Parts: sequence; C-alpha cells; structure tokens
Amino acid sequence: MRREEREAAVRAVMERAVVPVPPGLYTEAVLRGDRLLRRRRLARRALWLLACAAVLAFTLWAADARPWAEPPSRTTPPVTGR
Repeated sequence: MRREEREAAVRAVMERAVVPVPPGLYTEAVLRGDRLLRRRRLARRALWLLACAAVLAFTLWAADARPWAEPPSRTTPPVTGR
C-alpha cells in the first residue's frame, strides 16, 4: 500500500468507529496528567536536593578528615646516636 492508500484506510476506519466519549473524561485525564507531572517534578527536585546534600556532606567530611594526607606516625622513632 502506498502512503495515500494507508491514510485513506485509516481515515475510513476512524470515521466508521464513532464511540461516544464519556463526559468528564478529558477533565480527568488533564487532572491526572497534571498530578503525574507534579509528582515527577517533586521527585526530581528531591533527588537533586539529596544529591547536593550528599556532595556537601562528602566535602565537609573530606575537609575535616583529609583522607589524602598521610596519617601521623603512632610510634616514636628508635633512639640512636649514644
């Protein structure tokens, strides 16, 4: 089938199948979509906040603990030169 024939066939099927849409369906769909978008936005913001808090906590820990520095020696060197 060529594209024009497919489009004509789809239009014919759509024109034949007229199903009444319940009243309020559009409104419910819009409200549900808004709710989903708000939830996703809230979840995204919460994850960004959590990520920023984790970076801040790691930075503060690293500044205090200095894991890149060599730890001080726990033993004293032997006494030599008597």
